[in-house]
Amino acid sequence: MPDATHSIVLSFYQVAAVPIVRFKTKTNVSIYGNNCYLYPMAGGGQRYFRTVFFEEVRLFMKSIDRKAAEKILWNIDLAEQTNDPRLFKKLTEDIWEFRTKYQNLQYRLLAFWDKTQPDDTLVIATHGIIKKTDKMPVKEIEKTKALRKQYFNLKK
Repeated sequence: MPDATHSIVLSFYQVAAVPIVRFKTKTNVSIYGNNCYLYPMAGGGQRYFRTVFFEEVRLFMKSIDRKAAEKILWNIDLAEQTNDPRLFKKLTEDIWEFRTKYQNLQYRLLAFWDKTQPDDTLVIATHGIIKKTDKMPVKEIEKTKALRKQYFNLKK
């Protein structure tokens, strides 16, 4: 477990309720039990966006293997710094996916962009799936589109 004096401990509820903390330096993420530890890593990194989780993502992360959840969070952190299409890929005009492969399983978090604040670009992750085929199921894309529409309607 990381040294608690140098880490920020967030429960899964807090991770889902607030955006992943944007540090001025790179962060490492570890999950132990029901807690998520975010702690600085060596070196710095610019963030192109920050990620916010809907509640369904929190539930998905709790339901999967701890190491898989850690890798997903690691890949999100890396995607925020690199915009690598192997980690964060456009599916449709408005819908994107965070991509993680762990132990021959393909984990996906579906998401959309919120660029309404000029100084704070968000990616909103709506829900997660374990993909069983090469093609993303249309119902998952439609679900994300509906959540996106609801999100922006509530934001008005």
